[in-house]
Amino acid sequence: MTVTAPGAPIRLMVLEGDGIGPEITSAALAVLEAAGRRLGLEVVCEAFPIGFTALAQEGTTFPGRIVDAVPRFDGIILGPVSHNAYPPPEAGGLNPSGELRKRLELYANIRPAFSRPGFAPRCGSPVDLVVVRENTEGFYADRSMYLGSGEFMPTPDIAMSFRKITRSGSTRIAVAAFELAMQRARRKVTAVHKANVLRIGDGLFLECVRTVARDYPDVAYEERIVDAMAALLIRDASQFDVIVTTNMFGDILSDQASELSGSLGLAASLNSGTEAAVAQAQHGSAPDIAGQDIANPSSLIGSVAMLLAWIGGRHGDARLEIAARLMDQALSDVIRVPAQRTRDLGGDVGTRAFTDHVVRAVGALPLDTA
Repeated sequence: MTVTAPGAPIRLMVLEGDGIGPEITSAALAVLEAAGRRLGLEVVCEAFPIGFTALAQEGTTFPGRIVDAVPRFDGIILGPVSHNAYPPPEAGGLNPSGELRKRLELYANIRPAFSRPGFAPRCGSPVDLVVVRENTEGFYADRSMYLGSGEFMPTPDIAMSFRKITRSGSTRIAVAAFELAMQRARRKVTAVHKANVLRIGDGLFLECVRTVARDYPDVAYEERIVDAMAALLIRDASQFDVIVTTNMFGDILSDQASELSGSLGLAASLNSGTEAAVAQAQHGSAPDIAGQDIANPSSLIGSVAMLLAWIGGRHGDARLEIAARLMDQALSDVIRVPAQRTRDLGGDVGTRAFTDHVVRAVGALPLDTA
């Protein structure tokens, strides 16, 4: 991806996706535009078709020209996709999310979960944690093999799944977790594993995390077995800060943490690597409510804010980081008021009306928003 000079236009690739994807992407772009106006940012967005739209037009859910175009952009906004309903890969049914993660080496999936003022967490205690999930290997069948799938059936009665854990993948996700912890007040990392059963794979993962931990003496370090971790999150999620784990455990635990903190509909997420980043809502495409103006766009709005902060760090442009804080604070200010919440949060406000509330909140906040 490009790195332009501070003050230059920010170029974003927009992939709307399926189901509620177009609706919540439109909402996120409206809030982004409002934040950009406040900070004098020039944001240029270019949309590319993916999912069922691309399948109908180009015979594939993920045209190859998208990856070819990535270097022209500073970041990517990805709406949710209905990949479980796609045809087989050989018939054009590629998962855009998985393809981007693999081809762009987006090895870190950063998923914050935190309680918002006025919207009580489901677990009773305040939540403020981040799950740092390895994103390019593990038990995911499309990320385990150089050629072919990591799942196969040698006979009609046997299904086999392979998991890939590498030293390089485990080390770089551990570094990402400890670097993030150094930016947070509590400076604590919890490694989650199942090394008592998966002794080789999770044993290698833990070995790498422990090695990295030695380079960060100012960060408290602990380990938890995944099943115990699931229970501890319910008992008291407030004891955790940064959680680092393998791909599938991270996927499950981050959804749990987000729901405990309030709602999966609020769960932002950033897929990042060394050279690229993708803002992506943590939830799915919800085709059953598509086009009904009832989807909650908060997750993708928050994800775009995370993307802005990532780009701001690369560009050395503080305005982008301020814009990110404006977007996130505006979400909190709107959600604080019950009459302004979407249906999944206990209100009855539609997607467009909720977006209008957030846009107005962005315009009303001071630029020194913490």
